[in-house]
Amino acid sequence: MSAEGIRQKLLVKFREVTADRTEKLASAIAAFEGGAGAEALAEMARELHTLKGEARMMGFSALSTIAHLAEDILAVLERARDARPLEALRRAFETIPFLLDEEPQGGRLAKELEREFRALLDGGHDESSGEAAAAPAEPTPPAETKAEPAPETTAAPPTPAPEPKPAAPESTLARAHREAATIRINLDALDVIAGLAGDVMVEGAKSGARVQELRHLLAGWTRLSDRLLQLARSTQNGALVAEVEDEVHRLRSEAFRFFHRHAEAVSDVRELLSALAERVAAARLIPLSGIFADLPQAARSLAREHGKEVICTVEGGDTGVDKSILPSLNDPIVHLLRNAIDHGLETPEERMAAGKPPEGRLRILARPDGDRLEVILEDDGRGIDPDRVREVAVQRGVVSAAEAAAMSNASAIDLIFAPGFSTREKTSEISGRGVGLDVVRRRVVSLGGTVTVESEPGKGTRFILRLPQSVALMKVLLFRIDDDVYGLPAVDVEGVGRIDNDSVLEIAGVRTIRYNDRFMPIVSLGPLLALNGGPQEKRPHAVFVWQGNHGVALVVDGFVGHREVAVKAPSAFVRGLRYVSGAAAMEDGRVALLLSTAELIAAARHFGAHAQARRTGRKLKVLLVDDSLIAREAEAALLRSQGHEVDEAADGEEAWQKLTAGAYDLLITDVQMPNLDGIELTRRVKGSPYRQIPVVILSSLSAPQDLRRGAEAGADAYIGKSELDGEKLAATIERLCGTGA
Repeated sequence: MSAEGIRQKLLVKFREVTADRTEKLASAIAAFEGGAGAEALAEMARELHTLKGEARMMGFSALSTIAHLAEDILAVLERARDARPLEALRRAFETIPFLLDEEPQGGRLAKELEREFRALLDGGHDESSGEAAAAPAEPTPPAETKAEPAPETTAAPPTPAPEPKPAAPESTLARAHREAATIRINLDALDVIAGLAGDVMVEGAKSGARVQELRHLLAGWTRLSDRLLQLARSTQNGALVAEVEDEVHRLRSEAFRFFHRHAEAVSDVRELLSALAERVAAARLIPLSGIFADLPQAARSLAREHGKEVICTVEGGDTGVDKSILPSLNDPIVHLLRNAIDHGLETPEERMAAGKPPEGRLRILARPDGDRLEVILEDDGRGIDPDRVREVAVQRGVVSAAEAAAMSNASAIDLIFAPGFSTREKTSEISGRGVGLDVVRRRVVSLGGTVTVESEPGKGTRFILRLPQSVALMKVLLFRIDDDVYGLPAVDVEGVGRIDNDSVLEIAGVRTIRYNDRFMPIVSLGPLLALNGGPQEKRPHAVFVWQGNHGVALVVDGFVGHREVAVKAPSAFVRGLRYVSGAAAMEDGRVALLLSTAELIAAARHFGAHAQARRTGRKLKVLLVDDSLIAREAEAALLRSQGHEVDEAADGEEAWQKLTAGAYDLLITDVQMPNLDGIELTRRVKGSPYRQIPVVILSSLSAPQDLRRGAEAGADAYIGKSELDGEKLAATIERLCGTGA
């Protein structure tokens, strides 16, 4: 075969390898900006040197020249007096794939890059740059002529040349050897292997079930052999008894030895199958550097368009994520990046006036979190004002005024994910027209993840995306609705238990339970899935799940247990059903439907929002006093759900200071508190100019003498916490303050 024939045969492989090298160069330059220093420089030097040799062999003389000039600029990068060399390298790395579509000897893009590089080198950043610029580019011979020996003889990813420049550190060389040992595999073939790995896991589980069946058979055989021995002994025939005993003991010993060997073998095989499935799942993981590498440059460009300055750092680009998730993750991250630059970061003048550096800080971080991937995008900008969000949400009909008033600051900030929500009167080109953060949440939820936001006005905002790192394998909790099996990701399950009626608290018409110091609405899963009318037990089973900032207690019929399952797409028969995200085969032949935690929590919150909307009445400003944070949280939620504004105090002394500094329509206080208890606080209020404010004592002390003490202190009402519910509190407030509609 001729040299040109060999070149044409290797051209496809060369394009693939060059694309890989371009990705590595982009990741390395991003790492250099993030402070990686010598390690990143060595990585770029190695990739450029190898690319130069491969391009020369394949006849792409222009690409070889660009790589050679990039090496020269790389050598002076750390001593450069401005950012021009770095920007030139970045543009070159972005342009490399397009150079392969030009003439091998050089087209417009190659000539522009060469002119820019030579101008930089001639500019004399230091002595070495001048020396490099003075040396003319060596003419590159065609592929069939070799001007100098080159170690790269195939289009597979080669190892570094014997004399790389600059010399790579040991860790970089180790990575090079690992890369040389890799091969490419079609993703569809990998999907088939993953499916087979899941199937053999199910078969392993079935073999485990058969071990248990064999255990029961052996137990039956033991009982039968004992009866056989008894019958033999009843014959009074000593020889027969001895013969039967010997045979029974021999068979029993052999059976038990076989059982133990078989059980150990099955256990070993299941461990191997599980390891195989995990390795296949790991092979599906692709580093996030594929979408992270271009973000710093994109952030700078977007910021310049809006007259802003930004320093964008990226961390955790080597973190892997399932290849089926990665393409869908790009849009949410880019949208959040645009949102941070447009809405979050201030102009240099605004930042300096606020005592901040003129350049905004934008940080993107990826890291594993158990079975999940956590992606964080945070800025040090103006933050989100919850009061402004409430105001705009009411104006645009996203929530009612009563609902907005009932929301905590965290819930109010969460409204930015409502469809079409924006605090801007005018849209901008950078953040989009009529496309809000609801698109980000919908996309992430469709991937089985969540988006939450944390913000502090004047300090900055943090968006947190949590997604499955792998969709091939998942640890799940399995439970029953009737005789059917359903599952939820184990990472979302806080715990399991039973619902006791005396632990249920009604808040705004919604049955709620406190679990791990969190209040969760109670939802019966059977009726929600339209499967049955709910459990009939007095103390039904419940799964307590939590995702992001919200949770729900799901009432179920019973539990099956924890499993690691191979997740498959649901069949056409159930595809499209609400809350169903996947399916998994069981060892007994049944199929478990896997449910979306995010969708179930959203359904519970939607129900709660409708219950709140039914509450109407005059808005009061209430001072709530209780030294228990949990009790205050529950009581404040109850008051806010009825449309009242709530201010909180942790003891009587703090309440008195707030009372004298503000105007309140109602005081609700606990009794047992440090510094100043509720009885003394009530006496002080009723003996002061604030005596017209109604006082409600809300206490766990409800004996007759406790009620008498409250009345003697001047309390207008006394409610035991064990009796507290929304209706009773609303009726008491209506009687004292006239809040009826």
